[in-house]
Amino acid sequence: MRILFFVFALLISACQADTSKTEESASNKADSTASAEVNSPSPIDTIVKPVIDYDSSIWTDVFIMNPDIHQDIRYATIYNFVEEKMYDCGRCFLRKEVAQAVARIQEELNKEQLGLKMFDCYRPRPIQWKLWEKVPDPRYVADPRKGSMHNRGSAIDLTLVDSEGNELDMGTEFDFFGPEAYHSYTQHHPTILENRKKLKNIMEANGFRSTRTEWWHYSYRLKSYELSDWLWNCNK
Repeated sequence: MRILFFVFALLISACQADTSKTEESASNKADSTASAEVNSPSPIDTIVKPVIDYDSSIWTDVFIMNPDIHQDIRYATIYNFVEEKMYDCGRCFLRKEVAQAVARIQEELNKEQLGLKMFDCYRPRPIQWKLWEKVPDPRYVADPRKGSMHNRGSAIDLTLVDSEGNELDMGTEFDFFGPEAYHSYTQHHPTILENRKKLKNIMEANGFRSTRTEWWHYSYRLKSYELSDWLWNCNK
């Protein structure tokens, strides 16, 4: 009888030890989880904020305002009419009201599964001088002594793209100098004429005016701005 009582006591003691270990393990796990929750960054902390390395009271980075807008800044490449890189890097800056109008246009086009692609935006006047030295012809390059709307941050060169970012057919390449690029040229395929008309209509409805000889060029007409020599930074 004493032997049975001794065995029973041993079993109770073992159960109590296992229970104690289980509770200790659970407590340690809870403490570890709580510590991880305290030390882990929140989703807000992990958001990468854009770097504002310019005077945002004067300029607006179009891509930061609306990342849906595509960019192919040609003067940051050799794929332009002077076949020479003019910008150290491609960025699209505009005056605030101009950028806001562009963002509205992008939002409207989103409803049709379309969008904008920017070829050129604000162009510093020192770059205008470089272009003028290459092509001193006011039919193609504005005289930098007078400056252009690009030098004021109120002109853009752009086209339409589909939902995949593919350019709609406009009949000629950007910076094509010839009658085929004129708005008055009507010998293109009807689809091309319709694409040009769509771009022209939506731009004009949002405060821009076209230029007779370039289907891609639009200037903001609701406000005037000063010429600028400011050169943007390149984060390399």
